[in-house]
Amino acid sequence: MQTQWVSALDGTALPVSVIGHGKPVLLLHAFGMDARQFLPFVLPLLSEYRFYLPHFRGFGMAADLVLPRFDFISQYAEDTAQVIAHIKTQNQAQAQTDAISVAAISMGALVMWAYFGRFGTGDVCRYLNIDQAPMIHNQPDCQGGVFGARQEEIFAKFTALIEKSAPYMQVEDFRHLPYGVKDNLLAVEQAFSVMSVGRKRSKWLIKTTSHRAPHQVALYEHGTWQHKLRCLQAYVTLPYDYREVLSHVDIPVTMLIGARSELYAASWQQQLAEMLPDGHAHILPNAGHAIPIDAPVRFYQALKQFLQSSPAPVF
Repeated sequence: MQTQWVSALDGTALPVSVIGHGKPVLLLHAFGMDARQFLPFVLPLLSEYRFYLPHFRGFGMAADLVLPRFDFISQYAEDTAQVIAHIKTQNQAQAQTDAISVAAISMGALVMWAYFGRFGTGDVCRYLNIDQAPMIHNQPDCQGGVFGARQEEIFAKFTALIEKSAPYMQVEDFRHLPYGVKDNLLAVEQAFSVMSVGRKRSKWLIKTTSHRAPHQVALYEHGTWQHKLRCLQAYVTLPYDYREVLSHVDIPVTMLIGARSELYAASWQQQLAEMLPDGHAHILPNAGHAIPIDAPVRFYQALKQFLQSSPAPVF
């Protein structure tokens, strides 16, 4: 695996992990995820596909990169356009002219809906949307936003956490924060992670591996806490709603849905899939929102099937 660097419009060098040989595939990661966590699922496919795994600013290999704007989804969509342009240039130079297949999960999938709204579908041949609605806030005509019926309750907890942490946002070292602030932030992170999975064993695993005794909380180093809080504030504040984009996404789209998802109700995701010109839903019955954790084998099979679907057009 190699690291390539893509220049963003503001001049920032964006890290992209690249592995494999063959047709180009772009994979976009979730909130808090490192792009390299896709590796177990792509390793068996490296002889056929070349995977590009960009790291969004603030996460993974880009953890030290600062967001230049509050609307981080818009920033990530702009960065993604630069990554896609880089992939096109590189593959054309290597006589590999197939258009780009894209798969994105959770936050990364919201970024793709924003990308389609701003840049269209001309550079993408097919899209795998992994458990993400094209909206965050519930609306009178659609209750398919994040957390469904519990959205107001959970957003209130996010807001309280943001307000409690606000006086300390300039503190660089997480260890120097008041214990109560640290404990509250880590508890909210754990609760969010537990909600992201659907199987009991997955929930138990997350609770076990993320548990920290008081002395561990006191000494814990958390390099991305400020970035995560800023992103949460944007989620709560900004009216992210890309439903009007759906009718213009004129490429094959697979909505890979976790039937047990506590973040985006499967029923609403299915309804949204019907708004796509060439969309269909693929439901995994025993998976929650974090499909690769709950159903790793089924996720790999779905990804492989998606990549081996009908031939892609050329640039």
